[in-house]
Order: sequence, then structure tokens, then C-alpha cells
Amino acid sequence: MFTADFHIHSKYSRATSKNMDMDNLSSWAKVKGVNLLGTGDFTHPDWSRELKNKLEKVEYGIYKHKGIFYILTCEVSNIYFKHGKTRKIHNIIFAPSLEAVGEINKFLSQHGSLHSDGRPMLSIEPDKMAKGIRKISEDIFIVPAHVWTPHFSLFGANSGFDSIEECFEDFTPNIYSLETGLSSDPPMNWRWSDLDRFCLMSNSDAHSPAKIGREANVFKEKFGYKELIEILKTKDKEKFLFTVEFYPQEGKYHWDGHRKCDVNIPPKETRTLNGRCPKCGGKITVGVMHRVEALCNRKEGFTLKDVPSYRSMIPLIEIISASLGVGSETKGAQREYNALINKLGSEFEILLEAPERRIQKECPPGIADGILNARKGDIHIIPGSDGTYGKISVSKGPKEKKEKQLELF
Repeated sequence: MFTADFHIHSKYSRATSKNMDMDNLSSWAKVKGVNLLGTGDFTHPDWSRELKNKLEKVEYGIYKHKGIFYILTCEVSNIYFKHGKTRKIHNIIFAPSLEAVGEINKFLSQHGSLHSDGRPMLSIEPDKMAKGIRKISEDIFIVPAHVWTPHFSLFGANSGFDSIEECFEDFTPNIYSLETGLSSDPPMNWRWSDLDRFCLMSNSDAHSPAKIGREANVFKEKFGYKELIEILKTKDKEKFLFTVEFYPQEGKYHWDGHRKCDVNIPPKETRTLNGRCPKCGGKITVGVMHRVEALCNRKEGFTLKDVPSYRSMIPLIEIISASLGVGSETKGAQREYNALINKLGSEFEILLEAPERRIQKECPPGIADGILNARKGDIHIIPGSDGTYGKISVSKGPKEKKEKQLELF
């Protein structure tokens, strides 16, 4: 298998770890079991310069650094006024060469500063941006990012649209893939027939090295840049095997909520409250599940056929910290994590591939239970909302441990 995480950020993005440099990215990709990374942030001059100095070209559109393959990507924030409302849409741009990156950056610099943030804010509309950069190369393509997130996405409740066509207009036929985001998974997207033609991808949107691969895409084997385009256009499930997914309830915008008042509620309850917080009367942040239900035209449980599959997982460090009853950043949790990686291989090998018998033999009982329960979906989750990650319990131990819940990230 060949695993790719196309959407990450560099140390030049806001609220991002200073360790998000090339050496750490490549080192952590190996720990996680990711074979190919998106570079992220190629619009930032300093990061673009580092990419030119560190990346070795392997073939058209594919680069390499310390044993890890890379593809040139960035995320941009399109902020503009359309149809009587301010729109805030995040998009991922894929580029086939460093030369193309240079030309893309020249074009985008006319619409916003590229120096202040690795994810620049641009005043240009997505369809006009797409048409402008496609003149540079027809192999440049765009994937709308985390399409359901309330604040900065294509279908977001706060500043998005109710259809792809409203956003991309006559450029819509050239959009052939969508990123689901942490708070949704393929089954949620399958409920809306308008999305049937799009190939769904999942990425980590990592802001620190340890978050690489928390969502990812698994292919049968290594691919070329143009082959990737064809795989996405055709939703080739023989080559694109499955996405690795967060349990969407873990995402920090799955349910509706009002963080200030510690209110966390399902869409049905929000509707009975007319969108107002039951404690203070303020506006509730409408989450991903609510938006899916508002736009979908299929019942929950519908399965779309002849498309790549998916597998849900919980990051290994969180399973370990839940088992030990300590924070994921503590030395004890990190020590156990490193020990398991050394014994069993990469994180993806442990979570997705290692035989059950070996997991039970090599892992402490609580951690083994957590890994196997997560594989089966035998877990308990309090959904996340309004910027707060979900709380999850994977333990099968004593009652007090079983009731202990873990707040992810």
C-alpha cells in the first residue's frame, strides 16, 4: 500500500509548530507510515525557498526528501463578497512543478499578501482564481478543503454555499475531488446525491508533526502526478483503496454548540431552539452534521457503490494516553508510543494492519483493547462542537477506567 497525506502546513502558517520543517516532516512521515506528503504552504516565500533547496525531483510533479515523496500543495483562504454575503472558502492547490509554483505565486500575490501567513488570505473569488492559475498549466488542480467546516469552507453554515455551482460557477466541471474534513466522513457525504461525481479525499491538515496522517489516503501503489489526476477524476477504487478517517464525532465541529456556555447538542435540538443557546440566548454554532442533514437527500446509512472505501481510526497516542490515564504529551505516553513503534512498525501498521494476535501479545492489555475496539468501532464518543474536540472512551478495563473519557487533541 502507498499512503498519502496531501494537506499539511509548514512552520510559516499561523498557530503551527516551529518543528514543521522538512527534516521533521520526513522523519514523522516514516513514524506514521505515510509515503507521500503534500508540501503545504508553497505560497510563502521562505517555505518556497526551502522547498527548492531541500526537494529532489523524482519525476514530473513528484519530489523526494529523505525517503519520503512529496507533491507541491498549498491551502489558500478566499475571502470575498458574493450573493449578498461575505464568503470565506479554503481551497487546496496542487501544482506539477516548482516552476509552476513560481508563476502561481506571482498571480496570487496580486490578490493578497503571501508573506504574512503560510495560508494566505486572498480577495479573489475561487472560480476566477482557478481560471487564472489554470492558464499557467492545465495540470494545476484545486480541491475544496474541509468542505463542511462552519467557518471557512464550501458548504460551511457561516459563510459557505448550498451548492458547488454557486461557488465555482462555470469552472465546476473542473472540480473533481473534495476534502471531507475531520468532522465528516464518506458516509455522511454519500447522503447528498449532488456529491456523487466527486472523489472524496481525507487529509490531516496537520499543524504539528505528530498530527501527520491523522487522516490520509491509501492507494494500491505509488502513482505519478498525472495518474493521480486520472484516479481522482474516475474515482478508481482499484488504485485508490480507501481513506483513513477520524471518527467524525471526534471532530471539533461535528455537532452544534455554544462553547462559552458549554452547550453541545444534536441538530434536532438546535432546530427546536430556533438556533439559540438555551443558556444565554446567543447564536449556536451550526456544525457539520446539521449542514449535512440540511442539504442531503438520502437517509442515514446509504452506501455509494463503486467508489474508494474508508476505515476509521483513533490516533495511537490517544489510545495510549486513555489506557494510561495520562495526557498525550506526557513522557509516559510518549515513551510507550516510541516503544510500540520500535516493536511493531509504523503507526498505520499498528492501527490498521498488525494481526490481532500480535497486538495482544506485544501491547499492554489496555492499549491492545483500545486498538482492537477502535478497529471494530466498539467505542463511546461525546461529539465535538463549536471548536472543541470530541471526547472518546475506548477502554474495556475496570468500571472507573471504562467511564474515563479522553478529550482528543
